[in-house]
Amino acid sequence: MSTSPPATSKTKPFDRSIVEGPIVAAVWLVAWPSVLQNLIGGMQGVIDHALVGHLVGYVGNAAVGVAFQIFLVVITFIMSIFTGMGVLVARHAGAGDAEAVNHVSWQAFLAAGGMALFIIAPLGWVLSPSLLGLVHATDEVRNEALPYLRTLFVGGFGMMMFYMLNGALRAAGDAKTGLRMGIVLTVLNLILNVTLIRGLGPIPSLGTMGAALGMVIAMTIAAGYGFWLMLRGGLVIHWHAGMDKSVDWPVIRQLFRFGLPAGMQGIVMNLGGVMLLRFMGALPGSGHVQAVYAVGYSELFSFITWTSVGLMGAAATVAGQNLGAGKPDRSAQAVYAANRIGLGIAVFVGTLFLVMPEFLFRMFGMRDFASLERGVELLRWLALSGLFITTALTFTGGLTGTGDTKGPLYISIVSQVLLPIGLLEVLSRTTTLAPHHIWMAIVIGHAMRATLTVLRFRRGKWREITIAPVGAR
Repeated sequence: MSTSPPATSKTKPFDRSIVEGPIVAAVWLVAWPSVLQNLIGGMQGVIDHALVGHLVGYVGNAAVGVAFQIFLVVITFIMSIFTGMGVLVARHAGAGDAEAVNHVSWQAFLAAGGMALFIIAPLGWVLSPSLLGLVHATDEVRNEALPYLRTLFVGGFGMMMFYMLNGALRAAGDAKTGLRMGIVLTVLNLILNVTLIRGLGPIPSLGTMGAALGMVIAMTIAAGYGFWLMLRGGLVIHWHAGMDKSVDWPVIRQLFRFGLPAGMQGIVMNLGGVMLLRFMGALPGSGHVQAVYAVGYSELFSFITWTSVGLMGAAATVAGQNLGAGKPDRSAQAVYAANRIGLGIAVFVGTLFLVMPEFLFRMFGMRDFASLERGVELLRWLALSGLFITTALTFTGGLTGTGDTKGPLYISIVSQVLLPIGLLEVLSRTTTLAPHHIWMAIVIGHAMRATLTVLRFRRGKWREITIAPVGAR
């Protein structure tokens, strides 16, 4: 690689308190904007499901839940690049190398953008009907889900760029800019979804497709805002005129080296979710069960999972930067601090699940007895599961942030597929399968994932992982 110029005056310096100050304060510095952004982002899904539930009914809720689960399985491959990017950016930021941070983030943009436009969009459009057939969706659900899913695939470039910018800035220690982008995204998404789902003036009601279209447009605009901020300077990452913008294959290989195991982990976890939908599709009243799962697990439970994902990102950033600065003990302390914060949030949200479950489901237009009965049952299980998933995610952040992305992959295969799906296969052959069997399998899987992840982190093999320097090609 050609020699890059030194960081320009338009580049914001890295926050050294992450590698030098009190560890809890360092974690909170990155965590609170990430957690708040994810909570705000979670509200987008809540609004989508609420509008769709009231205007389309439970079929619309089921369609959104099924289609988005499938979409997550597919795009997780591209998202894996961002995990690899986060590992490299955090290490270089911890070492104080601004130009290496700029270079790595640019290579992630080239790789992810190319795959989103030239692979995911065309293949997603063609394969969407077949993918919906895999989850045993009813004809009603499939008719609503197909345009939603195709819209996400074709418009996925903006979504990828939003997540790429957000992840790069957070790994470099700047989570506040991502929060600003998230606020812009949420406001736009709310306006667009209310307009497109319901219809307004000459704009017809687009139902579930309107929810997807609103999300795609909002994310593309928010990503454009993020690019403008990065190009004008003043952030910890600055794609300035003097940097090398050609393809750097050694760096891209490193992105995949660390990212592909994380991508496979995400595919495995989401594949487990799709397989759960297959079991639900075989139950009597499957539409109601899938709708309850879409609202209860994908939306209400997201108030635990999305905050935990924010803490996972914070743990990854602080652990990775401190390892890059040669301070592995601080890396370990950061992960335990993030976990304590996450458990406090999980207890609070879980208490709400137990105290007001019917009220929570009625917000989504689900008022029939069958849906409420299944929903109350699901939230009781999820109140417990939140403790496990928070622990699993924060310790996964510690592993992936330091470069151990293979361990979480192996753990996910066991805990998210082999154990819960195997259990349901046995139960389906030995008894009459019921919704509570599926809810139980989810909790058991989360408990196993938490246990194995903590054990893996405590072994400390992540302390020995090294990265190649950004140098000559």
